[in-house]
Amino acid sequence: MPETLDAIDAKILDLIQYNAALSVAEIADQVGLSSSPCWRRIKRLEDAGVIQRRVTILDREKLGLGFEVYCTVKLTLPTKQNLEAFEQAVLPWPEVAQCATVTGAADYELRIVTRDMHAFDDFLRDKLLSLGLVSNIESRIVVRSVKNSTAVPLRLVSPHIED
Repeated sequence: MPETLDAIDAKILDLIQYNAALSVAEIADQVGLSSSPCWRRIKRLEDAGVIQRRVTILDREKLGLGFEVYCTVKLTLPTKQNLEAFEQAVLPWPEVAQCATVTGAADYELRIVTRDMHAFDDFLRDKLLSLGLVSNIESRIVVRSVKNSTAVPLRLVSPHIED
């Protein structure tokens, strides 16, 4: 069952999903609470798993990791054992920014981030294809990212959040 959010919880979540560097005092001030009750709410949301972790978002381009590819992957034989083997294999690979099981003709959709076309080719040959589990890969190189958000659309679960 989803966590029930009141207006203050929703405001806290909205603030920290856009700026995790805010102090408890800054958050409390913006939601109209003192620091202690605000901290307790944040702790409750963490304990409930609503707040999974707090991260810093880096600029991939400035780090030389501007090559992004979406790969649709079809396994040779999508048995439970092969699905689990594939999923365990991709977990430690830093190039795999996202991996999702999907419906339709393919088994997985991967978002790959790397330096350039050559590094992507190395990834395909040395990692993905060397598993011996893949029968087909369709790759789509990202030309330009139009929208890239990590924010959860809180207004869909709480009427207290404004656009």
